[in-house]
Amino acid sequence: MPNTGAEHIVTAYSEELQTLAQSIAEMGGQVEVAIENGTRALLKLDRELADITIIADQRIDAMQRKIDDMAVSMIARRQPMASDLRAIITAIHVANDLERIGDMAKQLARRSLKLEGINLQPTFYNGVKNMTALVLRQVKDALDAYANRDAAASIDVCNRDDEVDAMHTSLFRELLTYMLEDPRNITTCTHLLFCAKNLERVGDHATNIAERAYYLATGKQLTAEEQQLQRQQIKA
Repeated sequence: MPNTGAEHIVTAYSEELQTLAQSIAEMGGQVEVAIENGTRALLKLDRELADITIIADQRIDAMQRKIDDMAVSMIARRQPMASDLRAIITAIHVANDLERIGDMAKQLARRSLKLEGINLQPTFYNGVKNMTALVLRQVKDALDAYANRDAAASIDVCNRDDEVDAMHTSLFRELLTYMLEDPRNITTCTHLLFCAKNLERVGDHATNIAERAYYLATGKQLTAEEQQLQRQQIKA
């Protein structure tokens, strides 16, 4: 029996939703690479890698615009309802958070270009590396939760944000110590304070993505009360 027009429309619509989800995954991959490169450029004062990271942000911005255009077009043409509408709206928000993470990577790269040399204790370098590894894990796990519509994984990402904040506080205090010990460190450490804040903001945007994933999976906003309840259920 030949396909009906309705079946053709449903197939095309499903393909558009899959393309939208795939675009988010591709953008997430680009953003993860940008964070890695931005941090490496900072710690090694690698100007070439910094330039690559800055240029890559233009590609990330273009991907966000493409996703926005795709989502708006689908809303206008398909008039989606219920879970389909939720998926499209969520994609718009997730793309926006990914674009902001790309901006944080670009800021790391730009700061690295303003530094002539960093002569701090190894604990600082290790702290930055550990914080970068944690926020990258947050981004990856948040995107996985989004792709799999996994509410429990979304909550786990949100719960780990305290670890990112604790690392940021530790780096902040360490940099203040360097500034107090030698005023000549003030300019360099000020740049590094902003870099640490950039990484902390990456963690915040990962949490935002996790909250979007929870909404996509459940149709409910992840409030503090809901998060605590779900944590108790997971432990039980």
